[in-house]
Amino acid sequence: MEFSSFADTYQEAPIILTEGAIVERLRREYHIPLDNDIVHAGLIYNDKYRCVLAEIYKQYMDIAESFQLPIMLMTPTRRVNSERVGRSIYRDKDIIADNVAFLTQLKSGYNTPVYIGGLTGCRGDAYDPVMSLSENDSFKFHLSQLQSFKDAGVDFLFAGIMPALAESIGMAEAMETTGLPYIISFMIRKNGALLDGTSINDAIANIDSNTKTHPLCYMVNCVHPDVLRQALSYPQNNTLLVKTRFKGIQANTSCLSPEELNESVCLKSSSSFELGESMMALHKDFPLKIVGGCCGTDNTHMQKFAELFSL
Repeated sequence: MEFSSFADTYQEAPIILTEGAIVERLRREYHIPLDNDIVHAGLIYNDKYRCVLAEIYKQYMDIAESFQLPIMLMTPTRRVNSERVGRSIYRDKDIIADNVAFLTQLKSGYNTPVYIGGLTGCRGDAYDPVMSLSENDSFKFHLSQLQSFKDAGVDFLFAGIMPALAESIGMAEAMETTGLPYIISFMIRKNGALLDGTSINDAIANIDSNTKTHPLCYMVNCVHPDVLRQALSYPQNNTLLVKTRFKGIQANTSCLSPEELNESVCLKSSSSFELGESMMALHKDFPLKIVGGCCGTDNTHMQKFAELFSL
């Protein structure tokens, strides 16, 4: 079945779902060991683990299908870059292409649009902006893996949990060279700023001014809806630019700060009802187009989101 391009669906659809949590569910729900270098991107090379990964992705696609909503799936590759692959036991594999092929096969047969995004992230710790790259270094560092995503046939590119402006600009400039639609998703604090202190408004303004083909939109992930609602309420973000260009969240179920989340040894979660209420309160004040889950969420949270946003 032929569907519209991701860019066209973004413009036309009132709501697009994303997947919910993947990594945290693998670790805590299924107790699957994750690779030190590329985390869960190598699981497709183990028959048992591949089936578990497929089961989780299918849960999210089944929800989208039942509510006739388009859905964005991200490849499990946020930590797949040249440095990490080079020291990984999977360095002889074409990890990006193999993961894209895995998701492409999984989505076969669904009657709702399923779009595959090439997921990447910052070089260092997403919770520590001190480790972020400069604009120029970011462009050079990320360019090759982004081209690999294009060669593998993804529908869009997605930079997740970006903590600092400079690396986000370089990432956007590298993404722009591929000709694919792309999204930049930040890590933020309650004060309305990225972890390096740049306001959401200024981050969007700077990235847009440094690219000719701008990101399709901007988002946050691994952030609770109440945190984002507070962040967007600050005067520096209460702007036409933010209202026009900021369009999505992959929600964390906890309101803890980035540092508290990063250092937590146990999963901080909330029920699907509680998170759904927070998501709708956010949407009422700051209308969204893309909604999904991050750490702490599972299929029950995504089911609730689909129910609420389909009303």
